[in-house]
Amino acid sequence: TASKHGKRVTALGGGKNNMVVMPDADLEHVANAFLGAAFGAASQRCMAISTIIPVGEDTANKLVSILADKIAKLKVGPYTDSEVDFGPVITQQSKDAIIGFIDRSVEEGATIVCDGRNPNIAKQSNGFYLGPTLLDHVKPGMEIYEQEVFGPARNIVRVATLDEAIALINAHELGNGVTIFTNNGAAARKFTTEIEVGMVGVNVPIPIPVGYHNFGGWKRSRFGEGHMFGPDQVRFFTKAKTISERWVEQGNDVTSSFAFPSNQD
Repeated sequence: TASKHGKRVTALGGGKNNMVVMPDADLEHVANAFLGAAFGAASQRCMAISTIIPVGEDTANKLVSILADKIAKLKVGPYTDSEVDFGPVITQQSKDAIIGFIDRSVEEGATIVCDGRNPNIAKQSNGFYLGPTLLDHVKPGMEIYEQEVFGPARNIVRVATLDEAIALINAHELGNGVTIFTNNGAAARKFTTEIEVGMVGVNVPIPIPVGYHNFGGWKRSRFGEGHMFGPDQVRFFTKAKTISERWVEQGNDVTSSFAFPSNQD
């Protein structure tokens, strides 16, 4: 609509942010990083990690066991309570939509590691509370994998190799943020080079660049000219003026030229 009226646009689209976990990564560190990145603010932020992608069955099995124990200890409650890890989602409509995603993912073949659809606080409060939910054995094509779920329902997609993880992420229509956890520099370089995502992290839970860098995804995660923040936003609000000058010494003749101007003139 803005473009139709001759307006310039920079707009953010959907965000499906993935965390790839290599077999050499410290899984305790990964699990702690994932908890905050996945469930902070009840997952209601565009940079929340949606999907964790462990490479190899052994990595996946160990990580699921660690995550299940840690997630069970998370506390949900009002944000006025300094001891809670996160609070309610924003509306009843949002809560219903998130529960719908979880229900349909189970129907499609996912398994529930942690079920947050009916936390204890929801029985005592009128707030729109959901506990942390983690789903395993999620596959591409499942609704919960393909769409952005703006709430605390996160999923695990198992892959055999780093190449498979990269191909999986690159095939998705959204390309907002992604991160890899590894102690292997070659794996990190391969990942950052080949991944088709706008914001990329290595061993950081949420790949948000600092404010003086550009912010924004690729593919259907961003529309319009440039990125948010950083130098692109300066350019967005700037009209460029180009000035061409030449100073001729007095006494030198200036002849007519009928060719297109160039730096040889």
